[in-house]
Amino acid sequence: MIRIFALCLALTAGAAHADAPRVVTDIAPIHSLVAQVMEGVGTPDLLVPPGTDAHHLALRPSDAQKLARAEVVVWIGPALTPWLSDPLATLAPDAATLTLLETPGWARRDLVDGHDHGGGDHAGHAIDPHAWLDPEVAMVWVRAIRDALVTTDPDNAVRYAANAETTLTGLLSLHTRLSSDLAGVPRGTWIAPHAAFGYFSDRYSLPSAAAISDGDDEAPGPAHLAKLRAVVVSGKVTCVLSETGGPTDYADLLTDGTDARLAAIDDTGMALEPGPALYTDLLGGIAATLMSCIQP
Repeated sequence: MIRIFALCLALTAGAAHADAPRVVTDIAPIHSLVAQVMEGVGTPDLLVPPGTDAHHLALRPSDAQKLARAEVVVWIGPALTPWLSDPLATLAPDAATLTLLETPGWARRDLVDGHDHGGGDHAGHAIDPHAWLDPEVAMVWVRAIRDALVTTDPDNAVRYAANAETTLTGLLSLHTRLSSDLAGVPRGTWIAPHAAFGYFSDRYSLPSAAAISDGDDEAPGPAHLAKLRAVVVSGKVTCVLSETGGPTDYADLLTDGTDARLAAIDDTGMALEPGPALYTDLLGGIAATLMSCIQP
């Protein structure tokens, strides 16, 4: 009897998985949020694996197949991945597409110096697309992800709703913990590798002194580097960050002969395993890096 019951459970689980909607996401943090909402129903596909430049990616044949089969696509938007706009239109015209930067209910930031990662310009202001680094924005997005999945797959609506509530509870707990951990960290004493951490620093009132470059694919000019070097030499900056897995040349130059500390920071989860836990690990890692580098 027990064996028959176990077999029924296995067959039911297999059927549920087979009936799960085909969902495609762009970057690992968004994949993590979607995976949490889909827990027990299915697993979303990830187009931009960790360690890959999200701004400039050549779509592989396997990725094109994922898009062509997709029933739901969840992506940040063209401000982050402009190369994805045309494939979405041609390969997934009938998919339910959730463009997270277009969702209502959260405050957008303008990018420093109008840098827009190659995306569109909105009424003269380039929107900073790195909004996943604010867990309160992520909460808004989780609700939008839930609604998109429920609309496409109403048979699993109860599971999506329950998973979304669990995810929201986890995000609130993460936000509360980070607020407490970062409360006493000195402000304006760190230099970011590029202008990607504004949503995080705004949320936790932890502004950087500057960024080495406006974008992670842009090289800083000599005058800008000289200005940053002067700030570091003055002792006002105690931490200079480079990007995880990226070159440290500029950070080394800025800190040479000073007491400022070096560390690497990650905004997309380059060193993390894709999956439900990545989002929490990513933001927790950013906080831990800042705390240890600014005030070890």
